Amino acid sequence: MAEPSEAVLITGCSSGIGRATALRLAGAGWTVYASARRPESLAQLADAGCRTLALDVTDEGSMRGAVERVEQECGAVGVLVNNAGYSQSGAIETVPMDAARRQFETNVFGVVRLIQLVLPKMRAQRWGKIVNVGSMGGRLTFPGGGHYHATKHALEAISDALRFELRGFGIDVILLEPGLITTEFGNAAAASMARGSSPPAHDGADPYGEFNAAVGAVTQGAYDGPMRRLGAGPERVARTIERALRRRRAPTRIVITPSAKLTIALRRMLSDRAWDAAMRQQFPQPR
Repeated sequence: MAEPSEAVLITGCSSGIGRATALRLAGAGWTVYASARRPESLAQLADAGCRTLALDVTDEGSMRGAVERVEQECGAVGVLVNNAGYSQSGAIETVPMDAARRQFETNVFGVVRLIQLVLPKMRAQRWGKIVNVGSMGGRLTFPGGGHYHATKHALEAISDALRFELRGFGIDVILLEPGLITTEFGNAAAASMARGSSPPAHDGADPYGEFNAAVGAVTQGAYDGPMRRLGAGPERVARTIERALRRRRAPTRIVITPSAKLTIALRRMLSDRAWDAAMRQQFPQPR
């Protein structure tokens, strides 16, 4: 039997974790297909030895085209790194449904569809690795981030189910749970408040105005303030991915950064009421 393809397909490579992972794996000798919605943003990765392609995880034709190209050139996608994602912030009542649907299309349904597309060839070669970039936000929930956290909780369940379903085919599923990663993600999350939130459709002042403003400020402050010391750069995640891919026995879950380890441990210790009380120290209670 021919050696299995170890070609790596990474989504969301225009910046942050995706870009850092593509650079690290290409530098380590992997055949890397770096993708993004805007392929012109990938020029640096092409210069570094990556093969680049357009991939929009909310578009069926784009996903099919990307997977087919890798399969035509390498036989199969051997490693899929599902990294593309963003955070939609805002109180649940204030986030329009089209914004909520876009959040799930990108963070959940695009992940699932890409996995469905690569699995037939992975199964045929009896080898493959799927890396889902989740978040510590899949293990807990901050106020004002309900839609984003819901997508990351979903990724936890999907990864758990896949791990059992695919083991017999020689395919590993690895879930990453990063905490604070110092990229443009925080700026985008804070900006999503203005883009995707609107006051409830009734007369009177916005009952969530102060709360939503605080969510944006706390989000931005986490990336700009002292909390940065408990985070890490995207290179930390890239290094973790490379090590996980090389391990003989793939890890199932990897918590990354001190902020994630501390916050997950704290949430595990606190009751729901105690956690809510702690959150009231950071966020104004809507009323």
